[in-house]
Amino acid sequence: MTIAVLGATGMVGSRVINEASARGHQVIALSRNPTRENPGNPNVTPVAIDANDSHAVREALAGSASHGAADAVVLTVRTMPVDEEFLVGATRTVLDIAARLGIRVLVIGGAGALRSPDDRNLLVADDPAYVPAEIRAVAAAGIAQLRTCQSHADADCVYLSPPALLEPGVRTGRYRRGTDTLLISADGQSWISTEDLAAAVVDELETPGPDHLFTVVHHGEHPSA
Repeated sequence: MTIAVLGATGMVGSRVINEASARGHQVIALSRNPTRENPGNPNVTPVAIDANDSHAVREALAGSASHGAADAVVLTVRTMPVDEEFLVGATRTVLDIAARLGIRVLVIGGAGALRSPDDRNLLVADDPAYVPAEIRAVAAAGIAQLRTCQSHADADCVYLSPPALLEPGVRTGRYRRGTDTLLISADGQSWISTEDLAAAVVDELETPGPDHLFTVVHHGEHPSA
């Protein structure tokens, strides 16, 4: 399939591109400042784009002389410091266009939108055991992004919440999948490598599950354990 990745040069987006292209998919790598991270890779086409430019987003997803139309789009956009208005606006733009074009959307969001494993009546964003005060704004932006997806009746959209800790590491292909509650791995931590998260993303695109909100966690112990 042809997979568009918006946020292609980020920590997660770059891994999704590597995973998808390694499986033989065509990838449209969309970002403000595209770089050729896969030199000589015929499966990857970098395209410069502003996520809030609806005309440019539509052209990129609909296809052009350099690439075909997208079958799916992965939205993995973050800002530092956090900009909730931008995040929600970019998400709505992609959902609107994808709905008109009949393209599936996978949004990689935040863990804050999940329920706490210690109290299902509490969101992770409101649980200081997982989200300290200094990053609550980041968690809140992820919740707003999920609500944007849930309120868009016309979009074919799935929202992936990573576990509490997401960091570069090794691709093992070993992860456990859940739905709306934060998962804890065998070592008592909630974590996954960006490489394994990317594997979960492409697995979902290849074989869609039944859930519009899901999460994953590494199946095993953290290497530092």
